[in-house]
Amino acid sequence: MASTVLQSDSELARIYVRDRYLRPALHRGEGTVSVNVGAVHKALGLTNRVPLVCAALKSKRFLEENGLSIVSQTGPPSGQSTTVTFTYELAAAKIKRGPSSSPFPGIRGVARDVFKKLGGGESFLRNERAKFHG
Repeated sequence: MASTVLQSDSELARIYVRDRYLRPALHRGEGTVSVNVGAVHKALGLTNRVPLVCAALKSKRFLEENGLSIVSQTGPPSGQSTTVTFTYELAAAKIKRGPSSSPFPGIRGVARDVFKKLGGGESFLRNERAKFHG
């Protein structure tokens, strides 16, 4: 019998923002990322949980787990609204990579110019194979 792990709404919000905002921004090489509480609340299909989402996205746990610092927070003084937007500074080395994250997309095209000078990647491989077998 498989056990089901229940996650709190706070944890769901933290995971959603990590996967949908932080990792893509890191992959694009961005130094900051902005997250609107209302967009997260809506995407998760929550009802009347805005204060919870706000608290989750500015929690010490969320910031430390993802190597973040809050650069700015816009919205009403209460800080409890769908209009609240957090802007985080990413500390790239501290972002946790999950099992689906791969470092390889980051090095894509690194030798493009080298292979271009050699007539392209396919041409280079054909020549190397010919030398090896010939």
